[in-house]
Amino acid sequence: MTDDWQRNMRDFEAHLRLERCLADNSVQAYLRDVWHLCRFAEPLGLRPDQVTTDHLRAFLLQLADLQVAATTQRRIIAGIRSFYQMLVIEDVLKDNPAALLELPVRPQHLPDVLSDEEIESIQSTFDRSRPGPARNYVIVEVLYGCGLRVSELCGLRLSNIYPEEEMLHIFGKGGKERWVPINSRALGLLTDYIHTLRSQIQPRPGEEKYVFLNLRGSHLTRVAVFLFLKEAVEAAGIRKQVSPHSLRHSFATELVQNGADLRAVQEMLGHESLATTQLYTHLSHQYLRETIDTFHPHYRR
Repeated sequence: MTDDWQRNMRDFEAHLRLERCLADNSVQAYLRDVWHLCRFAEPLGLRPDQVTTDHLRAFLLQLADLQVAATTQRRIIAGIRSFYQMLVIEDVLKDNPAALLELPVRPQHLPDVLSDEEIESIQSTFDRSRPGPARNYVIVEVLYGCGLRVSELCGLRLSNIYPEEEMLHIFGKGGKERWVPINSRALGLLTDYIHTLRSQIQPRPGEEKYVFLNLRGSHLTRVAVFLFLKEAVEAAGIRKQVSPHSLRHSFATELVQNGADLRAVQEMLGHESLATTQLYTHLSHQYLRETIDTFHPHYRR
């Protein structure tokens, strides 16, 4: 990598960390996006400030030829736009050459969702007389009842729970804060878990603040949640591709199908863009189509 690219990428990293206050994973993702462009531009002898919109379009054609997924292309474009926006802010460039790039069409992926009955089937596999499965029962209830990301659940702290208001104070991607309602059933189960099962575990130093602990006193990891949920889904005989994120999808789908305001759903999920939340309207339309196909006699012919 030439000195020009290295210097600008160091500046970009500082910008992401200090100006935008992004988490380390997000910073590394943005830097990878610019690194892909660097690999394209350097053989052409191009410094960052010499890359034009036409060069960027050629770069995107190369990604398409390599069969890079449309969602990945969109993310890379977002990273490059941010990189060049920083160069504009720093007066290295007058205009952002990535501003006019057209985004590849976002694929309308409809994830597997779970019905209330399937959620209950999963929960029924947990032996609630044992500490670990009893905790897992509560976790499924909170994920499904609040629409949390699994990382948000694993990072949930005792101080984030406001029982009188029936609210959770959530710190999402990039440290963004939001308030999420928690229903009385989920709150009751969560409170019981904290006062009974969790109170019997001795947290390791530095782990005292976390809600969900393993039996060794460390806070639960995303991998641990994925593994116990996978086992429960198999035990329940559910033949769907289910992950902790499926519970979040199911939460949002229930809200949209029952007429919830999209802006409210966006706020509860912590989506930065309403376009992401609108995915669930497409899912709702598919639900309507399946309903009429099943129950209207002319559609069954």
